[in-house]
Amino acid sequence: MDELLLTRARVASVTADGVRVHRPRGEPVDVHVRDGRVVAVAAGLDAAVPSRVPRVDLDGRVVLPGLWDAHVHLGQWALARRRLDVSGASSAAAAAQLVTARLSGGFDEDVLVGFGFRDGLWPDRPTAALLDAAAERAGRPRTPVVVVAADLHCAWLSTAALEHYGVQGHPDGVLRETDWFGVGEVVSLVPDPLLDAWVAEATRAAAARGVVGVVDFEIADNLTAWRRRIPAGDRSLRVEAAVWPGHLDRVVAEELQTGDVVLGTGGLLTMGPLKVITDGSLNTRTAYCDDPYPGMEGDGARGVLSVPTDELVLLMAHAHRKGLRCAVHAIGDTANALALDAFEASGARGSIEHAQLVEPDDVRRFVDLRVVASVQPEHAMDDRDVADRFWAGRTDRAFAYATLADAGVRLAFGSDAPVAPLDPWAAISAAVTRSRDGREPWHPEQSVDLDVALGASVRSRVEPGQVADLVVLDIDPWVVPDPRDMVVAATMLGGRWTWEAL
Repeated sequence: MDELLLTRARVASVTADGVRVHRPRGEPVDVHVRDGRVVAVAAGLDAAVPSRVPRVDLDGRVVLPGLWDAHVHLGQWALARRRLDVSGASSAAAAAQLVTARLSGGFDEDVLVGFGFRDGLWPDRPTAALLDAAAERAGRPRTPVVVVAADLHCAWLSTAALEHYGVQGHPDGVLRETDWFGVGEVVSLVPDPLLDAWVAEATRAAAARGVVGVVDFEIADNLTAWRRRIPAGDRSLRVEAAVWPGHLDRVVAEELQTGDVVLGTGGLLTMGPLKVITDGSLNTRTAYCDDPYPGMEGDGARGVLSVPTDELVLLMAHAHRKGLRCAVHAIGDTANALALDAFEASGARGSIEHAQLVEPDDVRRFVDLRVVASVQPEHAMDDRDVADRFWAGRTDRAFAYATLADAGVRLAFGSDAPVAPLDPWAAISAAVTRSRDGREPWHPEQSVDLDVALGASVRSRVEPGQVADLVVLDIDPWVVPDPRDMVVAATMLGGRWTWEAL
């Protein structure tokens, strides 16, 4: 029998609807954990619980339910942690200089892959010629170079990389949306044991930030990957494995429904939703919008609609009949409206992932259709300047978390790692402060209070009968000026420590 008593804990409470997490009140209490669940929360348990049960004195620290990241790409996050970081480049030329430096520094791999560029505000254009010149300066003219955008929706390739991956019809070297996704899968191929080791390292790092669970939207056969990883020892997190349309038939054949526990994984792996991408992204200027992007004309000026609505409805209706929720990627206002149309027509339940630009009339439809807004608040900080330029005059309804929350829309926070770091405190900070790096808050009227931000980040309660997924904090989050500075003392998953620095 696994048993533990946590003494002198200040336990946060969660409202009945799960929307808000309230600051602890009153004197510290004890938390009795047995067989992976909370069995009692009360003062004076230290005297009632047998002395053989191990004790951990929390000395008045705050205890919250464990945190969830509702949108990650764990394989891509693990890879990005090892790729050339170009996120700080302010121009294509500056990014190319970083490529030269890496190739000149004893680089011994066959392909150089970088990550993190955001070209929406660059004064120059990324071109294959720039990367060719960068490789030439390093004396490595035949080394393929691929630089993946921070939003994962496009990539920038050198001529050698275009040849290496057999890409035709893109002499400028920039691949967007579906032209990139297939190539991206090949670029990301590494042996399973190596990728699994990198993912395990990333999940341990997430646990150190208080994370107990993620929804994995990696563009891959996620069920197969996690059926392999968890029994092999990657047990730091609970994982909801999303399925993409290309793997849907296998899931249906197994009769797996969203929320089903996958056997052989110790309860850590459950079936997630069907994931469908319907438009692009803001930085790539492919999010599907009512208005054209400034300076763009003709086809694609309003962005890209990846899946026609009638096709989306059929797919979602099929998934719904088979017991799967749907997670629909929609960023632009038109894409969000069409996604809501599809939820209504199909009868499906689930979430819109990102929901970055939403018409006022569509906010009420989120509530009426019970569609969750699965949002990534750190994106608002990353994209505020790009939004001011390309969504000028509309940013009052961009990343509009207060509008959504006040209307009664259920929020779920995530990172979209590697688009933003897998750190829930960054997301919470962005939602609460609407600021980063000392800048003035951006549309502060769209900030939410900490109780709501935490409610969008948890899925359980610290109460008897609940799973013992907990996070112990060294700093009271209701006192710290910026949640980014949070210090996590320990993380518990199902009654066992996955991170502990008490």
